Amino acid sequence: MEVLSIIVLFVSFFVLLMMKVPVAYSIGISTTLSLLLNIDNLPGITTIAQRMTTGIDSFALLAIPFFVLAGEIMKRGGIANRLINFAKSLVVSLPGGLAYVNVLASMLFGAISGSAIAATSAIGSIMTDRMEEEGFPREFSASVNITSSTTGLLIPPSNILIVYALASGGAASVAALFIAGYLPGILLGVALMGYIAFVAIKRDFSKGDRLPFIQIWTYFRKAFFSLLLLVIVVGGIVAGIFTATEASVIAVLYAAVLALVYGVIKTKDFPSILLTSAKTTAVVMFLICTSMAMSWLFSFEGIPELMSTFLLDQFSNKFIIFLVINVILLIIGTFMDITPAVLIFTPIFLPVVMELGMDPVHFGIVLVLNLCIGLCTPPVGTILFVGSGVANVSVSQVIKPLLPFLAIMVIVLLLILYIPQITMILPDLFGL
Repeated sequence: MEVLSIIVLFVSFFVLLMMKVPVAYSIGISTTLSLLLNIDNLPGITTIAQRMTTGIDSFALLAIPFFVLAGEIMKRGGIANRLINFAKSLVVSLPGGLAYVNVLASMLFGAISGSAIAATSAIGSIMTDRMEEEGFPREFSASVNITSSTTGLLIPPSNILIVYALASGGAASVAALFIAGYLPGILLGVALMGYIAFVAIKRDFSKGDRLPFIQIWTYFRKAFFSLLLLVIVVGGIVAGIFTATEASVIAVLYAAVLALVYGVIKTKDFPSILLTSAKTTAVVMFLICTSMAMSWLFSFEGIPELMSTFLLDQFSNKFIIFLVINVILLIIGTFMDITPAVLIFTPIFLPVVMELGMDPVHFGIVLVLNLCIGLCTPPVGTILFVGSGVANVSVSQVIKPLLPFLAIMVIVLLLILYIPQITMILPDLFGL
C-alpha cells in the first residue's frame, strides 16, 4: 500500500499541475488522496487539517508577514529610486553602465525587501525604459533584471531562508543562514556583471561620464538610511539583540518612518499597503500549510529514508550524489514555486547530504540558489513572467538572451556547491 500511495501522491500532483490547478491546491489535494489510501476518510481529512494548522504554528514564521509588509512599504516609498541613483553613480562611467546599475540596484533592493518579485517589478519598471534610451534591447534588459533579482533571496533578510530554517527542523538557524547568504549573493551579482562587461565590450555599449566624488557622496547620503536597514536587521540578529521575527517588526517600523519622511507615501496610503501585503502573505502561508502537510506525509511514508538508501546504494562518490541531487532540484524548480519546493524537498534531501558531511546551512544556500534558477525558467518561472511583463516583451523574446545568464547562475551554483568555504566562512567567523 505504501508504494501505491506514493505513486498516487506524485501522479495526482503532476496531473493537477498540468491541469493548471494552483500549486497550493495541487499539493493539498494530492496529499489528501494519498493519505486516504492508508487510513479512513474522517481521520485522514482530520490529520491533513491538523498538519496544515500545526505546520504554520511557528514563531519564526511570524517574520514573513512583517517582512512582506516592510517590502511593500519600501516598494512604494521611493526607496528603489534612491538605490538606483546611488548604484548608477558608482558604475555609470563603465561601458554598459546602466546594466550594472540594474544588477546593483536589484541586489540592494532585493536584499532590503527580501522579495525577488518586488525587486523585479520595482527595479525593472524603472530601469527597462532607461536602458532602452541608452541603446539596450528590451529583452536584454529584462534578462538582466530577471536573473539579478534572485540575489535578494540569498542576501538577507530573506523570507525563503526563514522557510528553509523551518523545514530543516532546527538544523540550520535563521541567523546562520542570513550571514551565510552574503558572499554567495554577492558572488552571483559579480558573476552576472562579469558577463555584462563581456557583452558591453563586444557590442560597444555606451558609457556615461565619470561623476565627481561629491555627487557620488550626495547619492550615497540620500540612500544611506535605506541601506542602514540591512545593518540594523541583520546586525541585530547576528549580535543576538533580537530574533528574526522581532527584526521583521523593526523593519516595518523603520520602513514606515523612512517612507513618511521621504514624503512619497502618506498615512492614507497605508490601508492599501496593508491589504496588498495581507493578500501576499495569505498566498505564501497557504502554500506553507499544504507543503508542510505533504512534508509530513513524506515522513509518514518513509520517503526520506528510501531516497537516502537509493542514492547511497547507487553512487559511492559523495560529490556525484551532490550533483545528482542538484540536477533533480533544477528539474523540480522549473515547474514548482520556490516556497513549496523548499518545504517539501528539504526533509528528503537534507538527511542525505548531512550523512555525507555537508553542513545544513551550506545545503540551504545551495538549495535556494538552485531553485532561484527555476524561478527564471519556464513553464512556471514566476520571475520570468513578472520580468517579461514589466519590460513589455514576450517570454519567447527573453529566452535567447536569458540563456547565458542562466549558464552563469549554474556555474556559480557549482562553485558554491563544491567550495563550501564561500558559504561557511562568515558563519564560522561569527561562531554561528
